[in-house]
Amino acid sequence: MTDLARQPCVACGKTASRVTEGEKHRLHEKLPGWQILEAKGHEKLYKEFDFKNFAQALSFINRVGALAEEENHHPDIQLGWGKATVSWWTHSIGGLHQNDFIMAARTDEAFDG
Repeated sequence: MTDLARQPCVACGKTASRVTEGEKHRLHEKLPGWQILEAKGHEKLYKEFDFKNFAQALSFINRVGALAEEENHHPDIQLGWGKATVSWWTHSIGGLHQNDFIMAARTDEAFDG
């Protein structure tokens, strides 16, 4: 596991703070291949994962789903033949929290492509 993936997620609600610009850049550097995109006014972490077939992509999203359930922190996931995309952000604060970066690192570890 990476250092980032080992960090605990903390429960957060509407009063939680988004990461600062400095924190965002420092954490993003630890996530190769992840993009920070803005959609509907919210920054999100986004990455596309490639697989040899549909079954491998489905298995991956099931692993990510299990991780999400463990932390009660859920991404947007899209599944297609040979690919899956995952987007993390904290819905309650409308942006990025440290938990999103932690879960992105755990998502990378769930990928065995």
